[in-house]
Amino acid sequence: MAKYDAIIVGSGPNGFAAAITLQQQGLSTLIVEGADTIGGGMRTKELTLPGFKHDVCSAIHPMAMASPFMRSIPLEAYGLSFEYAKYEAAHPLIDEEGTVLHRSLEETIAELGEDGAYYQSLIEPVVKNWEKLAKDTMGPLGLPKYPLNLAAFGVHAIQPASWLAKHFKTEKAKALWAGMAAHGIQPLDNLTTSAIGLVLMGVGHRYGWVIPKGGSQSIANALEAYYLSLGGKIQTGFWLKNKFDLPEHKILLLDLTPKQLLDIEGLGLSSLYTKQLHRYKQGMGVFKIDWALSEETPFTDLRARQAATVHIGGTFNDIALSEYDGHRGRVSDKPFVLFTQQSQFDKTRAPEGKHTGWAYCHVPNSSTVDYTEIIENQIERFAPGFKDTILGKHTFSPAKLEAYNPNYIGGDINGGIMDISQLYTRPTLSFNPHRTSNKSIYICSSATPPGGGVHGMCGFHAARLVLKDHFNISVNL
Repeated sequence: MAKYDAIIVGSGPNGFAAAITLQQQGLSTLIVEGADTIGGGMRTKELTLPGFKHDVCSAIHPMAMASPFMRSIPLEAYGLSFEYAKYEAAHPLIDEEGTVLHRSLEETIAELGEDGAYYQSLIEPVVKNWEKLAKDTMGPLGLPKYPLNLAAFGVHAIQPASWLAKHFKTEKAKALWAGMAAHGIQPLDNLTTSAIGLVLMGVGHRYGWVIPKGGSQSIANALEAYYLSLGGKIQTGFWLKNKFDLPEHKILLLDLTPKQLLDIEGLGLSSLYTKQLHRYKQGMGVFKIDWALSEETPFTDLRARQAATVHIGGTFNDIALSEYDGHRGRVSDKPFVLFTQQSQFDKTRAPEGKHTGWAYCHVPNSSTVDYTEIIENQIERFAPGFKDTILGKHTFSPAKLEAYNPNYIGGDINGGIMDISQLYTRPTLSFNPHRTSNKSIYICSSATPPGGGVHGMCGFHAARLVLKDHFNISVNL
């Protein structure tokens, strides 16, 4: 049986990032994946009807090119290409004109009118200083490399999104801000909920909210091709239940959640560490729907038809109430819905003249409520006639999501709530949270800093620590 310097369990973006980082330094590595196909949250399948390609989990990728790790590897040379929508995001409203996030910062400032100057004061520093900010925010806590930039960002990022919203004068600016901040999947009056809004808007202006041609599986396929070119190995169809079922290895990296670590035998974790893992908090779940559609979604706001992502939820107060209800375990009849129609920009996704639709809303963790009609009714409010375009549909409840990808505990796609108590202290309170109590085992999932998203930085930082701890190798991006 082969021997490896490191085995990585899980082939999501973080699993690949960890494996690639180690393989680049000449180590022998093996990725073990439980499913029959690689990708984790980056899979594309025909979920509804033949010829309709649906992104099973992630779809639009604001962080793909904003990630220092993703930018550091030549994925374009291994088949990855991106499409761009006319607008990065749109936020339609019922009683007044909606708004959009332009790729251009200047156009967005003009779009927001009397709120443009305040928007510029918030977002322009993120756009201009993103490379510096990424080094200090997309990883575990430590001495900042650029303390002044980080401090300027942190003054706003630590605040609840509801506080910053008070500085906007117009309803459309407040609504646009709410939709961005709600990507954090927690109540908008929580501390640090402004951080995700600032980042998504800033990187949208700098890199765009990119759409992988052919589906999110294309990102996974490019990562796989590059990894294999370095000499890495992959084994699919292997659900890890006992560490001693693995081939011989020196180091084990787990792209798994704390709950999954607790279920694996043979890890040799200390009782103190396992107690900390038991205290780890999950966030809200999601309920997701994919549709095969006869035509483009008939949004009344025509610009919403040309946006990579449409935030459907109405006013700031409407969205804030929806997120609060979900966090408190209540069903919202008008939830915040994230919607995209990739086939508008990537013609490989559907038969000629037809379209795909993709949407989800935030729901109580492990909710058993069927949100299909609730989501479709919410879309219908902003796109009358949408229901008439449905040819087929596929739904993912929180339970089905977890069954499909065990990292999504109770439908939690972020690998644990990213509130002030777990933003950087995930999964434990430590300056090196990727280490476990077993010196040869590391965790590299989104349950470590910087958290959820297709960026690979959790995996990179875990691998970087492995190289330092065990091989006396220093790597940086």
